[in-house]
Amino acid sequence: MLRTTAPTSVRTGSALLGVAGVFVLAGCAGTADASNVSTDTGTGSTAESSTSAAGGDAANYADGTYTAEGSYQTPETVEQVSVTLTLADGVVTDVEVTGEPSNPESEQYQSQFIAGISDEVEGVAIDDLNVTRVAGSSLTSGGFNIAVDAIKEQAAA
Repeated sequence: MLRTTAPTSVRTGSALLGVAGVFVLAGCAGTADASNVSTDTGTGSTAESSTSAAGGDAANYADGTYTAEGSYQTPETVEQVSVTLTLADGVVTDVEVTGEPSNPESEQYQSQFIAGISDEVEGVAIDDLNVTRVAGSSLTSGGFNIAVDAIKEQAAA
């Protein structure tokens, strides 16, 4: 004989076990961290920024224009972008990104990234930059962030 329903004690035990599991997993979750804020500009781009509790270290960067290279992996190849940032009081006042993509798809994504990056980073403190996606391009941001890290080292006063 096939039984199509489980006895009440089994159903009750399973339900209690499921509820207990939810509470255990909820206890594993950390608290919300206000230092990592993700913003979506509504243009298909997302930039994450991290703010320090001390209000930033803008004074630790010398004003000027800095250039660095950053590379990133695509499914087909490794691509590279050149990033030039102009800093004033630790804040990005101008950005220029150039690249020489090796295939048409990379060219498309780099072009979209280049067209949208200034809206994401100009007026933002360099320590708060952590670009994740610009105009649908997510891989190019990896090369951009590597270049920004190198620029931080160059500009450190």
